[in-house]
Amino acid sequence: MSDLIAKTAIDRRLAEIVTPAIEGLGFELVRIRLMGGKLRTLQIMADRPEGGIIVEDCAKISTAVSAVLDVEDPIEENYTLEVSSPGIDRPLTRLKDFDVWADYEARLETTELIDGRRRFKGFLRGTEGNEVLIEIEDGADTLTIGLEFDWLSDAKLILTDDLIAEMLRQRKASGTFDEADFDEIETSEAGDSDDAETAAPKH
Repeated sequence: MSDLIAKTAIDRRLAEIVTPAIEGLGFELVRIRLMGGKLRTLQIMADRPEGGIIVEDCAKISTAVSAVLDVEDPIEENYTLEVSSPGIDRPLTRLKDFDVWADYEARLETTELIDGRRRFKGFLRGTEGNEVLIEIEDGADTLTIGLEFDWLSDAKLILTDDLIAEMLRQRKASGTFDEADFDEIETSEAGDSDDAETAAPKH
């Protein structure tokens, strides 16, 4: 499992516990994070393999995941469970995501310095073996470079008109589109565009 899906040891353990329940319902785990704070929050992002998850799907996943976590009981403190869609400017956490979203703009960060930099912004150009290809501006030149998938510490799509149009097209195709979604997309702040979410406190 990539660090982009589950970063810490506890995230990885939780991912092992909840993934069968999520996949059993026909969804995929996109990212899992146990966040600190006064009341801990377990954030789970999930999606359909073909995209287009809705609030009711998040509620189903929340119920299934809660049942599994109650049995395994891996988190000692009280916590809140949040299940959400990846949103429009979604995190890219699996190698296949970089092929699915080829030709869209993304922002990538690497764990180590690569040619003196850690941040790369440009157009995704798919994958080659275990490398993610991204087209970047380098002064007056445009270069396509390859970054090893394992080097990435963070990767997400950048909110653009093209991306919004593609998301709307996908939702219409999957039957999950309605006008309320469109209104929310039009008015949401960039970086706060998760459009399906459900939260439940856990003890």
